Amino acid sequence: MALSNTLIAGINFAAMLLSIPIIAAGIWLTTQTDNSCVKLLQWPVIVAGIIVLLIGLTGFVGALWRLPSLLLFYLVAMLLVILFLTALVIFIFVVTSGGSDRAVPNRIYKEYRLEDYSGWLRRRVESSEKWDRIRTCLSSTSTCSELNQTYRLAQDFFYASLTPLQSGCCKPPTDCGYTFVNPTYWISPINSKIEGDCMQWSNDQTQLCYACDSCKAGLLANLSREWRRADLILLLALVALIFIYVAGCYAFRASKTDNLFSQYKQGYYNS
Repeated sequence: MALSNTLIAGINFAAMLLSIPIIAAGIWLTTQTDNSCVKLLQWPVIVAGIIVLLIGLTGFVGALWRLPSLLLFYLVAMLLVILFLTALVIFIFVVTSGGSDRAVPNRIYKEYRLEDYSGWLRRRVESSEKWDRIRTCLSSTSTCSELNQTYRLAQDFFYASLTPLQSGCCKPPTDCGYTFVNPTYWISPINSKIEGDCMQWSNDQTQLCYACDSCKAGLLANLSREWRRADLILLLALVALIFIYVAGCYAFRASKTDNLFSQYKQGYYNS
């Protein structure tokens, strides 16, 4: 019986440790510029990690103090958390499975199109009310201004590996035919037929291409990259958590069997 309880306590302690990478993934997302402006995934991930920690702690205490009710609560609650994490991992994979970068002639950096991304992601940025808030947040960061400190010459800029957010928000789309002065200042082409994102570009450093669909697409591309990294961490933690849960169920069952066998022997010898 003591061995089984010690084993269950160890298993629950391992579950507690698995909360660390989950919480860390959520905290990492909060440090990313785009996620700090959108705030969609980081808190569900952090909360899931905290719940795993609390449930593991409950099972750990239940095993040490030999409280079957707490252990039963641990088994039921952890199963629900595993189901939630499974749904979250699948959801992130599905909503980020679309989208792709597009090569630009004579450029190293890529460009992005809003229509390439999943409908769920697009709805997070397409409404003017939501985008006004996101745009204000993005324009207050150094995402674009830092490019002026790094790239002085056009050739250096054209062969730079820009992030999707920088490519979409800090410069006009290449098809517009603007002439480079510096990464965030471009001369408009003499063409009265320019439209769409080309008309949205402004050399005002607080405006740039933050009103462009290319900026929305760049934001979604950035989000997708970071979410996939977080999703990989969640997947690995989920697989480990499932193994730990199965081991915990087996140990709990063995503990109950040992307890019943012990009670049977006591009753047999007492008779």
